[in-house]
Amino acid sequence: MGRLFLGAAFSLFLLGLGSCKPDPVEPDPLPASPLEVTSIRFDSDSYTGVVKRNVSRTVKLELRFSDAIVPSSFESKFLVYRFGQNSVPYTFESTRGDSVVTVTFKEPLLEGTQYTLVVIKGMAAQRQESFPNSLSINFVTAFDFSSDKFPRMSTDELLDTVQERTFRYFYDFGHPVSGLSRERNSSGEIVTSGGSGFGLMALPVGVKRGFITRGEALTRARKTTSFLLNTAQTFHGAYSHWLNGSTGKVIPFSTYDNGGDLVETSYLMAGLLTLRQYFDQSSSDETELRQWIDSIYQRVEWDWYTRGQKVLYWHWSPSDGWAMNMQIRGYNECLITYIMAAASPTHGIDKQTYTSGWAQNGGIKSNTLHYGINLPLGSSGSKGGPLFFEHYTFLGINPHDLSDQYANYWDQVRNHTLINYEYCKANPKKFAGYSDSSWGLTASDNPWGYSAHDPANDRGVITPTAALSSMPYTPEESLAALEYFYYKMGHKIFKEYGFVDAFHIGEGWFANSFLAIDQGPIVVNIENYRSGLIWDLLTSAPEVKDGLKLLGFSAPYLN
Repeated sequence: MGRLFLGAAFSLFLLGLGSCKPDPVEPDPLPASPLEVTSIRFDSDSYTGVVKRNVSRTVKLELRFSDAIVPSSFESKFLVYRFGQNSVPYTFESTRGDSVVTVTFKEPLLEGTQYTLVVIKGMAAQRQESFPNSLSINFVTAFDFSSDKFPRMSTDELLDTVQERTFRYFYDFGHPVSGLSRERNSSGEIVTSGGSGFGLMALPVGVKRGFITRGEALTRARKTTSFLLNTAQTFHGAYSHWLNGSTGKVIPFSTYDNGGDLVETSYLMAGLLTLRQYFDQSSSDETELRQWIDSIYQRVEWDWYTRGQKVLYWHWSPSDGWAMNMQIRGYNECLITYIMAAASPTHGIDKQTYTSGWAQNGGIKSNTLHYGINLPLGSSGSKGGPLFFEHYTFLGINPHDLSDQYANYWDQVRNHTLINYEYCKANPKKFAGYSDSSWGLTASDNPWGYSAHDPANDRGVITPTAALSSMPYTPEESLAALEYFYYKMGHKIFKEYGFVDAFHIGEGWFANSFLAIDQGPIVVNIENYRSGLIWDLLTSAPEVKDGLKLLGFSAPYLN
């Protein structure tokens, strides 16, 4: 009995001691952190901190916040607008305890347009501090390349339309004093010798298709040829890459490139010989034109540009001599230079210069497979290189059944083009806008300047001249590209002088430029596809036939 009492009393004593402990101190509450946007999604794609491109015109935006927002605050603190315009109307829904907001626009956004998404400072949170600083993000909507932009027409009508618009670059926009072709639509006085050669080839096309009369073509041909003969500066008979369209004086292309450019000269000579073969009537004006062209061609000292070696050199400067020291070796766009040199009746080269210089004693051969297609000549690493390699020479030289000891040139031009097509269709770098209807890599402008685009230098840039100037070689693929470029993309790329130089869908970039060396092959090679006109003209020149035979070429038209 006593033990029970003492035990109970001790327990009460212990409890009493416990009740004497000080009350625990509650920690101060942590300060509320500010509301944050933790992620933004455009449909299923996350925003990664750069301008978001190719956004659907019916996109749903999802914004995730670090805490629940006050929904009534959202509409006054969130907007999407395009530059200089009011906010775009939208509806929104908040989910996951008001921490996720989905925005839907009431109408589709405009195509190819930059918008700005803004979360304004002060958006309220339920438990955190309000949004501390405004946030703005730019995004660009995708383009509509699914619907037709122009009325449908027959294939012949479409070809006429494209050829005429492109022809106007040379005829309407030709330099008013010399008639030579401006380097590009922003060049002012700068005209280009090589691009002018392509422009001269376009004159017979213009007559054949009814864009101008034969008399108008003759007047332009005489103006240009007279200027080249009597006014334009030459360097051992060769013309500079660039010259002043009014004075004919050289305009330096680069530091040492202020004299003769043999490659550009060869394009010009091919154009002049094409005109000489076309204007074959006995009138005094046409007879005199032919005489002028003969004088210009025969004074080019092709052999002097060998420097006594078995190779042609590209440049010579009156102030710096052979400082550029660039030998012309294949395989590339310069085959026509050796053909024009071998064809010269006054300053020709021999076959050994072609064999060891251009062909590098067989070093131009490739014979490699790409996409199951054999590439006879050229760089296997670049899958043949840019497509202008197959355009410039073969604007006037018919590659059908043309061969020498190194290649069948129809196989070369067709296979190189098909490899380029297959590469774009495969699109290994996943660039936006590549397809079996939107293809073609070659030298052109790009968003960053200018580059020779090819599979080894693929920067996401499609250049219309690549596919369109290949029409004789790949008619099915090139016509598909033409229809796509015109009907689906024409509102963006078909302008005053035909198709703009290039575009990059991923960058939302469309060139404003037209270049003579890209526009010319479109006019000429579409015509070669349709009628073979320019092929027939240039290869009918006796000198050209003799030059090709001298170099070891064979073709039915050489017999």
